[in-house]
This record gives sequence, C-alpha cells and structure tokens, in this order.
Amino acid sequence: MPARMRMMFTLMSFTWFLIAAVAIYTEFHRRSDIWWTPFAMRVPLAQGADRVVIYARGKPLAALLQAGQVRIAGDADTSTLAIGDVTLRFNNVDRVRAQRIPLMLLYAAACGLTGCLGLLIATGRIAYRDEIAPPG
Repeated sequence: MPARMRMMFTLMSFTWFLIAAVAIYTEFHRRSDIWWTPFAMRVPLAQGADRVVIYARGKPLAALLQAGQVRIAGDADTSTLAIGDVTLRFNNVDRVRAQRIPLMLLYAAACGLTGCLGLLIATGRIAYRDEIAPPG
C-alpha cells in the first residue's frame, strides 16, 4: 500500500478509536450524584412503594402515618405528620447506567475493531493490490 494511503487510513482508524475511547472514558468518570430526582419532582410515599419501603421500629412508615403515630416537634408546637407530608427522592444512577450498557458495548467494540484495523494498516499487514487497467 502506498505510504500516503497507509498514513491516511491509519489516522482515520485512530481518529475513530479516539472518538469511541473518549465516549467510554466520559461515561466512567461522570458524576453519580446528578441522577437524583429533582427536589421539585419528589415522589409521594404511595407512588414510591414499588422502589422503597421505609420502616420505623419495625413498622412500615405508611402505616404509622395513617394511624397518626408519627409526630414532628417544632420550636413551640408538635404536629402529626400525614402521608402527604412525606416525599421521596430517588437516586436513578443504576437505571441510567443500565440503559447505557448497549451503547457502551458498541463503543467498546468500535475501539477494538478500529484499534486492530489501525495497527494492521500501520504495520503493513493488509495486502494491497495495485489497480489493473481494464483490457482494451
């Protein structure tokens, strides 16, 4: 293969390798605390029951709230908490990362393929046939 073509294909394959490698690197070094449910979008206790159950002294918090057994003490008064007073925020980092696994596998495959292809081209291991003029 001519040196100019070899250099072009080598640079092109390593460029694709770097694009995929940077995507993988940024995924693994992303902050994990950004996936919390926003404060304004907190989930009521009843809607979050499929993901979390909170216990206080061995009893579910929802049952204690319905029975009026949970109180909060303020500066001057004590008030009973209702179910609507308790909300939840979730850390969704596990769900977000699980959704990104197929994309990360694709990037990893692209890194492997372009890395091997770049090394094969750079070392001249791929056979190259000169163009043959058409008969006539």
